[in-house]
Amino acid sequence: MYWYNGKVIESKTIELGVDDPGLLYGATVFTTLRVYHQSLNHPLTNWQAHCDRLRHSIETFGWQLPNWEQIAQGATSLIPHFPVLRITLFPNGRELITGRHLPADLTKKQKHGVQAWIATNYERSLPTHKTGNYLSAWLAKLAAQQHSAAEAILVDENGNWLETSTGNLWGWRDNCWWTPPLTAGILPGVARSQILEWIQHQCRVQEEPWFAEAVSTFEAIAYSNSVVEVIPIHTVIEQHGEIVQKTYDPYHSSLKLLQQFYVA
Repeated sequence: MYWYNGKVIESKTIELGVDDPGLLYGATVFTTLRVYHQSLNHPLTNWQAHCDRLRHSIETFGWQLPNWEQIAQGATSLIPHFPVLRITLFPNGRELITGRHLPADLTKKQKHGVQAWIATNYERSLPTHKTGNYLSAWLAKLAAQQHSAAEAILVDENGNWLETSTGNLWGWRDNCWWTPPLTAGILPGVARSQILEWIQHQCRVQEEPWFAEAVSTFEAIAYSNSVVEVIPIHTVIEQHGEIVQKTYDPYHSSLKLLQQFYVA
């Protein structure tokens, strides 16, 4: 079941023209959100922020604006069936809304953390926009899984850590949370913005580049996105001829503070 161009469709396939730019070039923008308490109006769902992200990309690219009321109608029709929705917009204003379930092992990952792998040479296209051309991040995550890691950490040409293949990074040291700045060329995640606004009232937070030589100084690190919330990273695998592992505390008390946003 999905919603496409104004109606619910009971199928696992979709019909697109062979000359559709979305098919040929990944010419779409999308956002993925978790619907809390089956309500688009719930503060944690943050519906308006997801729509604003889509609007910003569409206006930047000069694409046709969609029917926002129709998008809300489509999302509402899928909410009883799926806790996670992905809204995709095409250049001519068409909308595609698909749904999925939360990962079965999400609670375990939130509690015990995951292993990540440093992915070099996987630069995202138009990194400040969430476009359908997500191939590099997808390939990076596949490569990470081949190294027994659940996530990939993307880096710039100097080896500075930017973001994971699916979320934004957070690091704790000196009684302060640190996150890479948007100027580094990362996706302005909706969850990142929510957490950043909230955490500033709880403790110090700094937006600074994650230089390669500084990441070992963090006591704890995690990543966030609108679906999984906050997941600690307990081990980072890096390979430069030989394999090097950095370890972090997935049970650090600072992580409870970061995760508290979702239970506040």
